[in-house]
Parts: sequence; C-alpha cells; structure tokens
Amino acid sequence: MARRHLLALLPLCARALTPTLAPAGRRTRATSSLVARAAATAEPEKLKQAPKLESPPVDSTPQLPKVNGGIVIGTRKLAVVTGASSGLGLYGALSLAKRGDYYVILACRNVQRATRIAKEMGFPSNSYTVLKCELGSFKSVRDFVFNLRAFKGPRGLDALVCNAAVYLPADPKPRFTEDGFEMSMGVNHLGHFLMTQLLLPDLKKAKQGRCIIVGSITGNSNTIGGGLVYPRADLGNLKGLRSGPGSEMADGGNFFGAKAYKDSKVCNMMTVQELHRRYHDDTGVTFSSLYPGCIAETGLFREKRGWFRSIFPVFMKYVTGGYVSEREAGDRLAQVVYDPTCEKSGVYWSWNGNAQQVGLYDPSTKSVKGAGGSGGEIFENDYASSTKDERTAADMYDLSMKAVGLA
Repeated sequence: MARRHLLALLPLCARALTPTLAPAGRRTRATSSLVARAAATAEPEKLKQAPKLESPPVDSTPQLPKVNGGIVIGTRKLAVVTGASSGLGLYGALSLAKRGDYYVILACRNVQRATRIAKEMGFPSNSYTVLKCELGSFKSVRDFVFNLRAFKGPRGLDALVCNAAVYLPADPKPRFTEDGFEMSMGVNHLGHFLMTQLLLPDLKKAKQGRCIIVGSITGNSNTIGGGLVYPRADLGNLKGLRSGPGSEMADGGNFFGAKAYKDSKVCNMMTVQELHRRYHDDTGVTFSSLYPGCIAETGLFREKRGWFRSIFPVFMKYVTGGYVSEREAGDRLAQVVYDPTCEKSGVYWSWNGNAQQVGLYDPSTKSVKGAGGSGGEIFENDYASSTKDERTAADMYDLSMKAVGLA
C-alpha cells in the first residue's frame, strides 16, 4: 500500500525536477565588479546578447603556494578531488584519505570552510591539504595548477577527480563566470576542461594515472532521469559554445537552468571519451566517468524547495531504487580511483543496475533493488547515443580548447 502511495508521487517529483521560477534577489548578491570583469574579458557585443543579471561572487584571489609537499606525501599516491568540501567530493576524498595509501588534495573555492569540514569529518591527520580553486575563473584554475606543482614538486599526479558542480534550476536568467560563460557550463565543464588539459603532463608522469570526470544520468538520454524528465540535454550544433562568452546556452537557445546543467554533464561525458581517443594510447592515462547513484540528500539540490528536499530521498529510496547515501557514493568514487578493475579507459562506471528503469522490490530484503541505487557490483554502463556522437564530441572538444584559451 505504501509503495502504491509513493508511486502516485512519480509525476509530481518528475515535474519538481524541472525548474520553478523564483525572484533572483533571494539567491544572488550584488556583485557589479564581477560583471565588469566578465565584460572586460568577453567580447562586449556578445555579452549584450545575454540578459543582465548580477552573478554570485567569483573569488579568484590567489592563494600563497605551499611548498615541501613531496616530503609530506612520501611514498603515497597523490589524488586531487574538486568540490571536496561537500557531498560526493567530500566523501570520496575522505574514503581515499582513510585508505592510508593516498594523499588527497582538496580543491575547493573556500579554503577556510573546507579546512574546518575536513577536521569535523575526521580526515586522518597528515592525509590531505586544501588548495584554493575557483572553477568559475580560468585565472584561479591556472593558479591552482601552479600551487599544486609548487606543493608536490616534480612527482606525477596519480588521480584527478573532476567532481565539483553547480545546479541552478530556479534561476530565471543566467549567471556568468568571471570569463563571461554561463555558470553551469563554465564551472561544470570549462573549468574542469582547462584543469585537465593543464594537468595532463602530470598525469602522464604517474604510473597508470587516472582522470575521472563525474557524469550524471540526467545527461544520458537512455535513462529515466535523462530521457523522461524534461528538459532533455541537447547541445544542438553547439552554436552557443561556438559564439563564445555571453551565450546563454550551449545550443544557442534561451537560458534554461535545468537544461544548462544537463548540457554541461553531456560535455563532461563527451570529454572523457574524446580524451580517451586522443591521449590514452600515447600517455597510458586512464580516462573514465561514473554515475555513483542518486545522492538525494546532496547539497546539489539546495535550490529546490523544502518539500522536494524532504520527499525526494524517500521517493528515490522506496520507489525508483536509485537512492545511495553520500558515504556509499563516496566509496564508489574512490573505487574508480584505486580499483585495478577500473584501469580500463573510456568507461562509464555504474553500480547495481543502470537507471534505465525503476528498481524492483525484493521481498527477502524488503527493499528496492537496481536502478543504480545502494548495493550491487560495479559494471561498465552504456553511454547514450547522444554522448557517443564522435563528430559532436570532437567539435565540442575543439571549441572548449578555444574557450579556455588553449587554441
């Protein structure tokens, strides 16, 4: 009976996954200096195409470099995790740090907050350091790479985990990064894209280096979350990315917050496959993506309404079977970093079903199994045809190189 009641909530939750408009003033702070910096970086005529909306602060103030990290790291492997102060990134970094054979760099935009949280979460002493990285600023990404190299010295980088993301479904108008790109695409894709390009030589130095870019079922059109929940990801002919700073969407359309997030995740998964095609054979670096399950309580949903944040975890746990805790998701992320099974490059890793259908109720355990939720074994999932389009992926990659100033 309870399951039937929860099934009745399916249409409601599906509608709730699409954006609801709310006054922007409740979610943003005035930062006219940011808009000025973005306008100075981008072409003025292109920026005029975008509606004026004051964006949240992007703090690219540099951090003084830390040195002598090579002594601290010792013989342990070195991993970088972006967005490591909350959610999947926090628990993934914690899982790696507790193994004892990894030293973890927490790449976060707020160093003080990340340092406090790491202590509160019980990271083993001498297992990590926090380095500042504001993915909404190409300058900050470059500063991070400089500081990372100053800290680690000439040694290689064993793992780069591109995890950080923003999700802005309720925004009626786009926010922009310091460099003039729409915030979701700029942070989730372009910031990580630049970081990956700059750190490829460091990954190549390591024995079996790994680059992991977190994917999402919302960007995979062959899943319920990506194919049935409106809007669907669609890069079109990349008109927006092609036109550069000031564009609202990658396809050149009008801003749609939920779609902007999905489009950025498509770019993430395309980037993994394109990196694999271009660099794996020559460098030996493993490039992979993953879907760790639906972390329904993550801060990624902080801009959704309170009732949604209360119901969504219950719905995902007892109806769809897609629910996974932050701690288990973090363990899954860590597994892709260290497990010999995950040495294969170009793979999209998942667990316990593939989220292409709702889970099935198991009377023996009185729980819903499958759909990528808790439990189960790791397996090679299928990319959707839209993310396997090699021509679009190659165009997206080349345009991203131009966007970040490397072409």
